[in-house]
Amino acid sequence: MASDYPIIWTEEAIRNLEAILDYLQNRWTQREVDNFKKRLSRLLHLISANPKLFPKSEIQPRLRKAVLSRQTIIFYEFKNEKAYLVYLFGSSQNPEIIK
Repeated sequence: MASDYPIIWTEEAIRNLEAILDYLQNRWTQREVDNFKKRLSRLLHLISANPKLFPKSEIQPRLRKAVLSRQTIIFYEFKNEKAYLVYLFGSSQNPEIIK
């Protein structure tokens, strides 16, 4: 059985996650924050196990698009046998920022 591919967080993706968690912690219950973290963990496991599972982005074809929730989409790039998390994109953000 093949091992999982490593996931590399870019600085932008880390900033995005911090902003999302700040927003959730200020507006929702701890249970909902924990549920978000569990969903994120499961999705990251899927990406790690099979990085080509999710479709290529129409906005930026070098990136793949994994929908975490109606409000959050993860954009990542698979290259050199690694999955690079590029953006955690909130639905209220402008799609023009995706490079």
